Amino acid sequence: MTARILPLIEQYGYLVVLFGVMLESIGIPIPGETILIVAGFLVHQGTLNLTTTIVLGIFATILGNQIGYWAGLKGGRPFVVRWGYYVGITPERLARVEGFFVRHGGKSVFLARFVPWLRAFGALVAGIGHMHRRSFFFYNILAGAVWATASVIGGYLFGKSLGLLETWIGPGSVLLVIVLIFLILVFYLAYRFRGKDK
Repeated sequence: MTARILPLIEQYGYLVVLFGVMLESIGIPIPGETILIVAGFLVHQGTLNLTTTIVLGIFATILGNQIGYWAGLKGGRPFVVRWGYYVGITPERLARVEGFFVRHGGKSVFLARFVPWLRAFGALVAGIGHMHRRSFFFYNILAGAVWATASVIGGYLFGKSLGLLETWIGPGSVLLVIVLIFLILVFYLAYRFRGKDK
C-alpha cells in the first residue's frame, strides 16, 4: 500500500493528503491513515512541511466527516445503502457500525476514527442516527485533530523504518504504537518534572 501511495504524494503533494483523507472521511474506503503516515515520512525527507501537512490532514478529516454526517442525516439509511453499494458499504457492514454507535453513544465518533473498518462509515452512521449536531461536531474536531496529528508525526518519527514497521504489525496498528509511545513519553516527562519539584 505504501509503495503505491508514496509516488502519488511525491507527484501531487498536498492534494493527495487533502482529497484522500477527505474522501475517506465522507465514506469512501480510501486508506487515509496510510496517506497521512506516508505524508509524515515525506515530511521527514523534507518534501512536505510538517505544519501544513498536519493542518491539511485535520481540516480534511473534519470537513469530510461533516459531509458524511450531512449525507447520513439528510439521506437516511436508504440513501446510504443504495449508493454505498458502489463503495463497499453493504447492509451488513452498516449494521455492524450502527451497533457500535448504539453501544458507545457520542464518543463513538471519536473511537471510530481509530478503527479502520469503522473510520469510513462513522460519520454516515452518526447522521443516520440523528446524533446531535453539536455533539458530533465536538467529537469530530477532537478525533480529527488527534488522529491526523498522530498519523503524520508517526510517519515522521519512524522515517525509513516505516515500511518494515507496517510489514511487522500492519498499517492499522501503526497508530496504536504511536499513541503508546506518546503516552510513555508524557508519563516519563511528568515523572521527571515531578522529581525536580521535590
